Amino acid sequence: MLLVFACADIDSSKSSLPPIQPNPNGDSELALLMRDMFDDGMRMKGQIENGDKLEVVGKFDKIHTAQATEPEKAASEKYTRYSYVYLDILEQLKVSSEEDTRILFQGLVESCMNCHRAMCPGPMVRIKKLYLKK
Repeated sequence: MLLVFACADIDSSKSSLPPIQPNPNGDSELALLMRDMFDDGMRMKGQIENGDKLEVVGKFDKIHTAQATEPEKAASEKYTRYSYVYLDILEQLKVSSEEDTRILFQGLVESCMNCHRAMCPGPMVRIKKLYLKK
């Protein structure tokens, strides 16, 4: 009897198992914000590499108040310093000359990498995709 059930064709669309989430810790407000930051960064990278005028539209001030997966990390002085560096470079990009844009953008990406090296290394593989080609 057990063999019959083991070989039966089961309709997976009727499964009661929850879908697998890409983030094992769930999707915190901060994780979702950082995904938006990444998407905005990829958009800006494309503009820079295509020689288009850079549009800096990201408003990521919630980086200080968004609920984090690990709130103690986001409340640390280290995280606060890294987040202010990111926001500062983003503001500089809004008024940068064409010559400075590439350097500032690389600095923006590096600010993400520095924070994630210190706080949460998992996303670094994805963040590396933001670097401009030389």
